[in-house]
Amino acid sequence: MDFLSIFSRFHIKPNSEELYLLALTHPSANSEQNTKHQDYERLEFVGDSVIGFVTADLIFNLHPEMDQGLMSKLRSYLVCSKSLANYCRKYQINEYIRIGHSISKDQLYKSDKILEDVFEAFMGALYLDKGIEETYRVVKDIFYEDILNTGIDDIVDAKTRLQEEIQSEYREAVKYVLIGESGPAHDRTFEVEVLFNGLILGRGSGKSKKAAEEEAAKDALSKRSV
Repeated sequence: MDFLSIFSRFHIKPNSEELYLLALTHPSANSEQNTKHQDYERLEFVGDSVIGFVTADLIFNLHPEMDQGLMSKLRSYLVCSKSLANYCRKYQINEYIRIGHSISKDQLYKSDKILEDVFEAFMGALYLDKGIEETYRVVKDIFYEDILNTGIDDIVDAKTRLQEEIQSEYREAVKYVLIGESGPAHDRTFEVEVLFNGLILGRGSGKSKKAAEEEAAKDALSKRSV
């Protein structure tokens, strides 16, 4: 198996290619090779912690406007299963995964969980092979732009943000009221107002009541910012 393209992608000169081979081995391969624990699972444990540490450090430094709760939400948003699986696909790490006959290539490529595990294991192998400084550089290169460009609007829905803003000043909650519906039964459009103490804060429309409420909250937030 040719690892050169992976290593050049991350500007890595490996000391132990075996570690990375292990990180790219699915547990299904064990039964065919009559081995035990010769797969990515233990490395995944290490990689998960390394990714968490580096992204936490980057979030702390790049988003001084965020409190602890928002920083936790941002990290969860960026290191969720789907996100890590997409990084695995983006850097084509998935092309090198070794599997047994019990799983197909198609299943492999579609499984966010497997690709998440492999991505974490690869970073775990990198840490054990090259140490924290090199691993920090690679993880930073992968996550930096996404962390920098992901803001509060991306990680917290408008209804939650509006409620938090209101409750920072008052104890009462906002209220969403359906004020109209239009269109055929299979393609309805809902109109919603969001009110606080009888005052209309915003209006919104959408193809579901939930979507209309979210738009109304966005409208209210935009007016409050003005």
